[in-house]
Amino acid sequence: MLALSILKTKKISSEQLFMLSVLAVNGGNYLYNLILGRVLGPAQFADAAVLITFLLVLSFVAMTFQLVTAKFSVLFENSLFSNFISKVYKNAFIVGLGFSALIIAFSNQLQQVFNTSSSSMFIIFGIGVPLYFLMSVNRGVFQGKKEFKLLSITYQGEMLSRLLITLGLIFIFNLQSSVVIAIGILISFVFGLIPFKTEHLSLKKTFIDSTQSKKIRSFFILTAFYELTQIIINNSDILLVKHYFESYQAGLYASLALIGRIVYFIAWMFVMLLLPKVVQLKKEGRDTVPTLFKYVGYIAIIASTIVIGCALFPETAIILLFGDSYISVAPLLWKYALATGMFAVSNIFSYYYLSLDKYVPVIISGLFGMLQIVLVVFFHESLEQVVHMQIIAMILLLIIQMIFFKLESNKSLKSN
Repeated sequence: MLALSILKTKKISSEQLFMLSVLAVNGGNYLYNLILGRVLGPAQFADAAVLITFLLVLSFVAMTFQLVTAKFSVLFENSLFSNFISKVYKNAFIVGLGFSALIIAFSNQLQQVFNTSSSSMFIIFGIGVPLYFLMSVNRGVFQGKKEFKLLSITYQGEMLSRLLITLGLIFIFNLQSSVVIAIGILISFVFGLIPFKTEHLSLKKTFIDSTQSKKIRSFFILTAFYELTQIIINNSDILLVKHYFESYQAGLYASLALIGRIVYFIAWMFVMLLLPKVVQLKKEGRDTVPTLFKYVGYIAIIASTIVIGCALFPETAIILLFGDSYISVAPLLWKYALATGMFAVSNIFSYYYLSLDKYVPVIISGLFGMLQIVLVVFFHESLEQVVHMQIIAMILLLIIQMIFFKLESNKSLKSN
């Protein structure tokens, strides 16, 4: 009651509401994963982790469309904006259909590569892919126009529907299979489309002049490349562990990754606010560096707190969140959180320069994403060694990103 009275007396901005919403969404997604981990056990949870990882990979691919939509929703107005949005929807749906066809066609091969119990889960997941791409463009409009209340609703709808439908099928019908999880994910894409602004859809041929098209294309390619590096850094470890280790070990690692990534998912909230803010400041000719420092400070504090907490209470965290079956990975928890924390901070630098159309940090991230894969491929004698390889790659990535920022700052001072 006290909290409600405070909310009534103090006006909450749309940005603050969105931040609270993202925290709730992340909490719901964590609850979803934690319950699956406890109900299924390490071996079966390894299959679920593959689907969840595929969902994360899909979110990064679709994020390219969302960020492009968000940026040019700030820059474009009136008929140019309408033509742009209509064209992005069409392209996103076509790309979604392409990915859907590939996933369905190679479902049997995916089952073999990732040692899953079923190929049907990939088919069901693939059916929903075009919907996810449409959903991402819709979210990009809300993000660019700073309609954070509507943006919050789409994320809440996706999270709540996936949580309730999946767990309902598991507990009510006593179904414990990867197919159930795939069905829950598919249906959640439908709910994630709400609210959907149909006025932005048009079957008419749209025209955008060559100058603007070139800008859009350049930013799209840059963003696509960067999101690819996000996929590599965020998900390659889980998929490689699933390939190199037996299911029980892979399930243990999946639980470790889930807890250790808390800081990254919190950082994502700030990234969503950072991009339109930096684009707007640049459009107005104002200094963008204080905004960068503010968000880097937020993430650094949050990351440090989580790493310290994981170092002091690793067994408590594992037992509370996943149970005794996963206790053997407790000593690795703070190390994984450290790697993720450094990646989250370097990620802020990357998205900052992405907003300013600067390419070098994106290339840097791509190189270190590949380095992480190479290190894990050659050094995977134990789960601990896999984590150590990620720490090495992320330390180097953060150092290089900070050096680049320093060089760019010096260059700006000299030009002024």
